[in-house]
Amino acid sequence: MLQATNVSLRFGDQKLFEDVNIKFIAGNCYGLIGANGAGKSTFLKILSGEIEPQTGNISLGKDERLAVLKQDHFAFEEHDVLTTVIMGHTRLYEVMQEKDVVYAKSDFTEEDGMRAAELEGGEFAEMNGWEAESDAAVLLKGLGINEALHSKKMADLSGSEKVKVLLAQALFGNPDILLLDEPTNHLDIHAIQWLEEFLINFDNTVIVVSHDRHFLNKVCTHIADVDYGKIELYVGNYDFWYESSQLALQMAKDQNKKKEEKMKELQDFIARFSANASKSKQATSRKKMLENISLDDIKPSSRRYPYVAFQPSREIGNDLLRVNGLSKTIDGIKLLDNVSFTLNPYDKVAFVGPHEQAKSVLFDILMGEMDADEGTYSWGVTTTQSYFPKDNSKFFEGNNMSLVEWLRQYSPDDQTETFLRGFLGRMLFSGEEALKKASVLSGGEKVRCMLSKMMLSNANVLVLEEPTNHLDLESITSVNNGLIKFKGSILFTSHDHQFVNSIANRLIEITPKGIVDKEVSYDEYVADRKLQKQISAMYA
Repeated sequence: MLQATNVSLRFGDQKLFEDVNIKFIAGNCYGLIGANGAGKSTFLKILSGEIEPQTGNISLGKDERLAVLKQDHFAFEEHDVLTTVIMGHTRLYEVMQEKDVVYAKSDFTEEDGMRAAELEGGEFAEMNGWEAESDAAVLLKGLGINEALHSKKMADLSGSEKVKVLLAQALFGNPDILLLDEPTNHLDIHAIQWLEEFLINFDNTVIVVSHDRHFLNKVCTHIADVDYGKIELYVGNYDFWYESSQLALQMAKDQNKKKEEKMKELQDFIARFSANASKSKQATSRKKMLENISLDDIKPSSRRYPYVAFQPSREIGNDLLRVNGLSKTIDGIKLLDNVSFTLNPYDKVAFVGPHEQAKSVLFDILMGEMDADEGTYSWGVTTTQSYFPKDNSKFFEGNNMSLVEWLRQYSPDDQTETFLRGFLGRMLFSGEEALKKASVLSGGEKVRCMLSKMMLSNANVLVLEEPTNHLDLESITSVNNGLIKFKGSILFTSHDHQFVNSIANRLIEITPKGIVDKEVSYDEYVADRKLQKQISAMYA
């Protein structure tokens, strides 16, 4: 059990937490959520002991071990991969080192033998030291780190491989408390699925921060909501928290509604969710807890959601896009090889798969940012396209315009300042925020500006590359809903499972040996094992 008692923390005039009291129980997975800047990662650091609160204390159960997903990807460069994983269990690693030193002595004495026997028969055995390497190898394999890499130095691994090793390090040795900050970042779909199953079956306590709503829905039994300087605990997954908090907000705004009607609506909602337990062994207890929730237990959130709505100025017509034999080689690597496909009006197509550069190059070619080596493409004559590139830096670097003037550049009718300010306000740039310089925006603010630019275009085709990068959960939800409602066509990439599954009606994966084109949902695509084997063969 991990408990925070009367924890408070301020940075200057900013109050992050005030008298936080919360208890984390074994067997549960807690999703720690909150708006950007609310202090989620900071609270994990308080729980781990990396940051001392100004008041209150953190208490851990007797003899319990806490493990943290390390964020420094270069901290273990001189260690081999297996050793790096085992180092996640600090005491076990210390015992292993001491044991190795004793056995390495040239003048091995009887006393040394007794010490070695004491280590091996005591702590080493109790901590499953004999199985340490095999246990570490199992974790690495599950995350997609093949055996050939286990003996290599961390310095020899790619960035994504290092992330997986550090995740295996945190999971190693069955910790009593597991703290994970954005564990799905840089993971492929197979590694994420493996991690989901691992956490669903994990018997101890997990506290996780993530912007991946599908992941939170799969693994979380509880949501810990950072809001108003407090942390409120709710039974259920992220979708349950979101829908119920929106229901409470709706009631708070509309006092003419009878409370009894809202109570009945909430009870019906709870009844639907109580069958969706993440862990079957906890389904009964969660159902009882959910059944005991009243509307008064759920507070309206202080979060602000941007207004995202794309309105095409005309219908697409009969033709959307034809691509014939596109090929492109960059730095000696053939990224596109005779790629051909035809898109239909009102298709919403997700381009998926591990080859990020190939998808980026395809989008750049289709938007006229880059020339193909071979092949052609043609957009329908009634289509208008608006592009959201992954790298948006050229739109902002060195630009000293205010956001009002920045947005005016992309307004087709030279709109008034009042209109532009109102538009920016809906995207959470209200008051003085609308006068900020474009050059000083954060990553999330730049994304919201780019989305504003696209909304002003009134295009009937949207091309978006990783549009949820840098966004908080509130903005991701708004963009997701806006694209679901969009009455045009979309070509997009995203690593957000729920985003892809809820928007796309067609999936295209570019492989070294051609494309895989399926009119299925993302859930169906991922679950089709025969298809996954076929795709794997195309990468071999």
